Amino acid sequence: MSDFARAPLAAILGPTNTGKTHLAVERMCAHSSGMIGFPLRLLAREVYDRVVKIKGANQVALITGEEKILPKDARWFLCTAESMPVDRDFAFVALDEAQLGIDPERGHVFTDRMLHVRGREETMILGSESLAPMVRTLLPKAEIVGRPRFSTLSYAGPTKLSRLPPRSAIVAFSAEQVYAVAEMLRRMRGGAAVVMGALSPRTRNAQVAMYQAGEVDYLVATDAIGMGLNMDVSHVAFAGLSKFDGKRRRRLSTAEMAQIAGRAGRHQRDGTFGVLTLEGELSAEFRPEEIEAIEEHRFAPLEFLYWREGDPDFSSVAALIRSLERRPDRPGLRAAPEAIDLAVLKRLAEDGETPARANSPARVQRLWAACGLPDFRKTGVDPHARLVARIFAYLTEGSGRIPNGWCAEQVARLDNVQGDIDTLADRIAGVRTWAYIAHRADWLSDPAAMAERTREVEERLSDALHERLTQRFVDRRTSVLMRDLASGSAAADFPVIIDEQGEVSVGSYAIGSLRGFHFEVDPSARHADRKMLLATAERRLGGEYEKRAAALVADTDLNFTLRTEAQQPVAILWRGHEVARLGPGKNLLSPRLLLDKRLLSLSERGRDAVIERLQIWVRTQVERALGPLRAAGAAARDPAMPAGVRSILAMIVDEGGVIARSEVAAPLAGLDPRQRKMLTSLRVRIGALDLFLPDALKPEALRWRTALRAAAAGALMPALPPPASVVLAAPQGDERDFLTKLGFRMLGPQMLRVDLVERLARHAHQARAGKQTEVVNTALVTSLGLHPQAIARLMRDIGFRPAANDIGWIWKGRAPRRQEREVAPSHAFAALAGLRRNG
Repeated sequence: MSDFARAPLAAILGPTNTGKTHLAVERMCAHSSGMIGFPLRLLAREVYDRVVKIKGANQVALITGEEKILPKDARWFLCTAESMPVDRDFAFVALDEAQLGIDPERGHVFTDRMLHVRGREETMILGSESLAPMVRTLLPKAEIVGRPRFSTLSYAGPTKLSRLPPRSAIVAFSAEQVYAVAEMLRRMRGGAAVVMGALSPRTRNAQVAMYQAGEVDYLVATDAIGMGLNMDVSHVAFAGLSKFDGKRRRRLSTAEMAQIAGRAGRHQRDGTFGVLTLEGELSAEFRPEEIEAIEEHRFAPLEFLYWREGDPDFSSVAALIRSLERRPDRPGLRAAPEAIDLAVLKRLAEDGETPARANSPARVQRLWAACGLPDFRKTGVDPHARLVARIFAYLTEGSGRIPNGWCAEQVARLDNVQGDIDTLADRIAGVRTWAYIAHRADWLSDPAAMAERTREVEERLSDALHERLTQRFVDRRTSVLMRDLASGSAAADFPVIIDEQGEVSVGSYAIGSLRGFHFEVDPSARHADRKMLLATAERRLGGEYEKRAAALVADTDLNFTLRTEAQQPVAILWRGHEVARLGPGKNLLSPRLLLDKRLLSLSERGRDAVIERLQIWVRTQVERALGPLRAAGAAARDPAMPAGVRSILAMIVDEGGVIARSEVAAPLAGLDPRQRKMLTSLRVRIGALDLFLPDALKPEALRWRTALRAAAAGALMPALPPPASVVLAAPQGDERDFLTKLGFRMLGPQMLRVDLVERLARHAHQARAGKQTEVVNTALVTSLGLHPQAIARLMRDIGFRPAANDIGWIWKGRAPRRQEREVAPSHAFAALAGLRRNG
């Protein structure tokens, strides 16, 4: 492009967030045609998408090394600096980030564009304020326009990763460090988007879209973020302050720090920057003078820009190298360090075959174009030189085109979406090589087909890479819940869904299950997330708890049960889920309800309704299972009852319906026949050894009596004997006392239920009175499986002793011995010979 000396030339200089790029886009769109050169393919793509919305896709072109969208009617071009079509005529031209002329690798390209590329009507040089001396020196006719930053940028000091504010960007200077920080953010804060220069525009856009949409609150990036990528960032945290620049590890310059820190804050919103504290240690620390310079946007002026001959000599390979190594003769310019393209050219010049092929200016120019193939995979000079040599060989033999089959084979090898992040990123870099080749119209016989093929492969790999990055560095559930908790409202953006199985989801992410009123955290959740999931459930399930409380109150008795599992607290279950436990009450039959703690979050009205419903159910069940016991209790409190009767009834009720006769001997002896009849009318059986309520010995009554005793004692439910058990092996210690209270009497090696004890006792006394032929009910003791020792103990307890010949039993009454009546022996007692003991 020729210089338009009289065209307005302006240098728009200022810190980040001054709207320089936005201004350039506005000015370009106001002209009949225009072009802007950018430092990054990603940034060129971002602005291309913006201009397409303004002008339409058929009017806008995108040209980068690996991507070319060139409609035939295109008038507005967005390009990388290297890909700017300098031979075309545009009304407007702008160069973004022109201060990159100081970059050792690419600086000479920016310097060349700044010096030579002009718009017919208007030209803008965009850059930092440090570029001003170079503009004055190299472009003395240019108007310098300062742009103040729209917002304040201030230092926030060091910050722990766990304390980073939302909408923060963490900048790291190696892929390993990016991955490490992103992993930690995933564990602590739900994850982060990842942006690196190696990402394709498609992957980068997907990651940024995830951040911009608020799916994650954090962004981890390399220093590529400093090159104008516009995102909603409030705070920039540096994970380090040094980087490897291709030759050595060095500390960032203050200007580089400012370029990155300046991403914080947009438009009128202020931003902050600081350093990251990792594992209790500062990752780096700003110097006071650096902080002051960044906050006040004062940086040392650039003293030179790198330069390399932009119109080299193609007469021979040697002449080309000499011209590229020529030193500048203008003040403010310095010879650029040897870049990869020149290093490859010099390496090939040492190979006799390549110079021999480059035997004309056209072929030397073609060789130099081949050397311009970027080393996307960062393989180094020698491997890259071998690839360039092969390409140049194809370009200088036969049809002068690279065989489509060879290119297709290389691309096919890369078309594989399996592998980890680094593998996919490397394949994308490989595809970029062939995309670059495909966009050289004179290198392939069918460049359009190859360009489409590489685009398809790059898109597939990019989608796979985005998926891998998201899988590895984003816990979507945690991210959603962090935002849900941050909203501070139960009516948050994400609906709570509870399916038929009780699985609870916030948005589309499962957080656990709700069984009754009990929320259980998703078992797949990490331990560190459990507290957050519980907090979310507590805040978001309040309405559901109220609905379930109303359903409980309205439910039928059939859906309530008493939990009496051994070594578990006695509890009331609603539809299989615990809602309350029984505790000590005013008496055995009136336990206190201890509402499950999960129901304590109910409204007072809801809680009261639940408690009343459960109390009604308990009273109903106690009446059904222990009606006679409750009636006996009521009679014990009736003032109209004789005192002796009330005393006995009170002791029976306190003992749960069974009491040894010896315990009530005194008041029982004082009862007259009428008062005894009062007891029996209340279904109290007055036995030879025990007083009991037969109904209290039924299995369900026995279960409720045991449960109520455990509740009254504040103890766990003991193990019940098997249902309908009447004979048990005699246990030891506390269990013997427990079975005694249940209604079993100790008979040596065995325990027998008291109603059967009474039946055997009655039979024996009937035999003594001549109404039975045998003292012992042989059929009954045989069916019960009573041991001889147990029978002997029973007979002694009811007042019998063995006869003199140890065959038969004699009543131990007060009559003279000669009047003692010997009762006929039974077969069962024949086995008792030799077991005589002192009565």
